[in-house]
Amino acid sequence: MKAGTNGSRVAAAKGVAFSKSPVLAVRLPDWRSRVVLFVLFAAFLALAGRALWLQGVSNQFLQKQGASRYERTLELPATRGKIFDRNGIVLASSLPVKAVWAIPEDVLNSPRPKLRELAQLLDLPEADLLKKLDSDRTFVYLKRQVEMDVIAKIEKLGIDGIDTRKEYKRYYPQGEVMAHIVGFTNVEDVGQEGIELAQQKNLVGQTGSRRVIKDRLGRIVEDVGLSREPHDGKDLTLSVDSKLQYIAFNSIKDAVEKFHAKAGAALVLDVHTGEVLALANWPTYNPNDRSRLTGEQLRNRVITDTFEPGSTLKPFTVALALDKGLIKPTTLFDTGNGRYQTGGHTIRDTHPHGVIDVTTIIQKSSNIGTTKISEMLSAQEMWEMFTKVGFGQAPRYGFPGAAAGRVRPYKSWRTVAKANMSFGQGISMSLLQLAHAWLIFARDGDVIPLSFQKVTEKPVGQQIISPKTAAQVRTMVESVVSPQGTASQAQVAGYRVGGKTGTAQKVINGRYSQTHYVGNFVGIAPMSNPRFVIAVMIDDPSGPFHTGGAVAAPTFAALAANALRAANVPPDSTVTDIIIPEHPLEESN
Repeated sequence: MKAGTNGSRVAAAKGVAFSKSPVLAVRLPDWRSRVVLFVLFAAFLALAGRALWLQGVSNQFLQKQGASRYERTLELPATRGKIFDRNGIVLASSLPVKAVWAIPEDVLNSPRPKLRELAQLLDLPEADLLKKLDSDRTFVYLKRQVEMDVIAKIEKLGIDGIDTRKEYKRYYPQGEVMAHIVGFTNVEDVGQEGIELAQQKNLVGQTGSRRVIKDRLGRIVEDVGLSREPHDGKDLTLSVDSKLQYIAFNSIKDAVEKFHAKAGAALVLDVHTGEVLALANWPTYNPNDRSRLTGEQLRNRVITDTFEPGSTLKPFTVALALDKGLIKPTTLFDTGNGRYQTGGHTIRDTHPHGVIDVTTIIQKSSNIGTTKISEMLSAQEMWEMFTKVGFGQAPRYGFPGAAAGRVRPYKSWRTVAKANMSFGQGISMSLLQLAHAWLIFARDGDVIPLSFQKVTEKPVGQQIISPKTAAQVRTMVESVVSPQGTASQAQVAGYRVGGKTGTAQKVINGRYSQTHYVGNFVGIAPMSNPRFVIAVMIDDPSGPFHTGGAVAAPTFAALAANALRAANVPPDSTVTDIIIPEHPLEESN
């Protein structure tokens, strides 16, 4: 027993080999183990090859996929160029602001009181804010062009998923005074009106870009590098003079209110350079706040609106006949009793003038006298004169929306149509075209290009009439503002001025209205050494006065007086007492 016990212990200590046990004996063939080993080796080899392929050969694909998920290209906005007046006063500049954007899913998890405060800071109703955030997109703008002080308050809220983006907001220091010249930009900093639109390519510059890596919350965690430097837009210096612009603006505003007119416009041109020194419209708008902008406020009537100029066109007919040697300032014409038949139609004057000379025809604004002068000219000669000074031609002012006006081909002119055009009916143009054409009288008979930008070189003109003819016409139009002329209210104390009134019936439903008029006046100041051509248009005055002599002439006088003094132009007349007849003479149309 004891020996057996000891034997059992020995066997237990030595153990029993599995291969000796019939139950545990392995009866697998050797080739199967080799197959398993080969399969495992092949699998490891495939994994190694795949790893080598992904990390060595096709790593660009993986990098591209990773970049598409985490890398972003940030736009670096370029600063839009500033706009200055001719004296360096800022008319438009860009202020730094930010756009507020959000990851809706993250923002909606924020406490409701914070969202309510966010809505107040963004000046949005809470319901509108929640509507913007109720989106499946991962990026939504909440508000653009938010002021920096508001951005600081928003950042203090610490709302997850809210971020900002740098951008710029256009600011116009002169507001409504310069609105129709400078124009404005939209939220994307793209010009929409005026110089902002006309010079968009030069002002906008070129945006830059930067590559960054962002985390899931849109936070920048690493800079990959600068892809492209931004290039700021070019600054622009306009021809306009802020002082003269302010004077023109207030003059036309006061006139529209005084004469209960629908609208009005005024323009000041530099005789020597062709620069637009002032361009004003009423009604107008504030480009810094366009929330209540209407089409009437937006219309730049100086450039886009056309009208029949009426008697302000008579000097062109007279100048053409003078230049061709057909008449002299002293040539007499019989205007009869104020009625004249031509081409089966009656031409009328407001008053009978009898036999008068050419100077008096301009002074009294006789339609009959102008018609008789036009009968000495061919239709082609008149048409060529009109087109040479720019009437009916596509404007080349570089300003958006400029109207061409209308001059019918001379071959279609009937006798009465030719007569009407000689005194400004049946032909249409903008106030800018009319004032531009008047440069031939203020200068020595040549016309030069207009410019909305400051001119640094002397412009080259195109001769239209002789210097002698231009001087003769200046003498005639100076007589218009005398007490015996149709524009006695255009006189300016201390200065010799001249010009011509025009009153045109508005065409309504294809017919000339008997109650709606456009009164205009174009003048030169001072006459001894012309510096300015000033044009004024009063649209549809509804008070007791409607003629150019009654509504546009006094507006010209107020504008010219202040403009001449502001420009330090020395007086050229000793006359300080203005004499205006109790019943000023009215022009015939």
